[in-house]
Amino acid sequence: MISYVLTRLRVLLIGFLTAAGLLALPAAAHAADAADVAAPRAGRPPYSLLQMNLCLSGYAGCFAGTQYPKVVDEAVERIQANDVNAVTLNEACSGDVAAIAERTGYHYRFATVIYNGAPLACKTPNGRGEFGNAVLTKEAIKASEDAPYSVFSGVEQRRWLCVTTARGVDVCGSHLSTDGEAEGSANSVQCAELGRVLASRGRPTVFAGDVNRHGSCAPEGFWTLTDAEATQAPGIQHAYGNLASPVVELEATTYTDHDALVVRAGLRK
Repeated sequence: MISYVLTRLRVLLIGFLTAAGLLALPAAAHAADAADVAAPRAGRPPYSLLQMNLCLSGYAGCFAGTQYPKVVDEAVERIQANDVNAVTLNEACSGDVAAIAERTGYHYRFATVIYNGAPLACKTPNGRGEFGNAVLTKEAIKASEDAPYSVFSGVEQRRWLCVTTARGVDVCGSHLSTDGEAEGSANSVQCAELGRVLASRGRPTVFAGDVNRHGSCAPEGFWTLTDAEATQAPGIQHAYGNLASPVVELEATTYTDHDALVVRAGLRK
């Protein structure tokens, strides 16, 4: 009888507390915590970028592994799967970039690399346009700018490319020389010049590219993310920016000799 009375009292007490809303306090507190976490993000619309080095020239030793056009198909699949706002591509060909943009619905700008004094036509197969770097964006491109660095190593000129989108975000890409990052090398000079270019943009800016070095080129006030945990050529693809709360994701690739780098961040108020 005592057990029955205690059980009955427990049931009545639980019913009373539930009706009063007191038992909902833990859930309410959890919801408040979630709201506190989500609140900053609510004021920071997300922005994402995909960086890939595609080895598309037809001259480099890595080209056989691309099993062309499978490397182009892989780039399209990565863009669509990640639904990014922007894409930066190194070692690309203008015709292939145009095809990628058409298949994904992105806008693009292409910067031709001068090789031995002239544009380099991609080969195997021919007719794929000229060799260079590209930036693609989901939002319309309002302006673009590209220029060569003051020095380069060997016969391949290196350039930077920046676009300004309708969203007011600048997206930049580049591919630096491969002569090492010792002081005075072409790579180190280009690195310093790239930092000045990014510092001068004056808008929310994100950069990504194969910089062929481990040391950062980011200007003061910019964060640095790298593919240091990549399975292929780790540490030399970098992303820099002044967007909020950046995180990096790495995706293994099948048809190129660099993993894909994805950056997700927020736009500051």
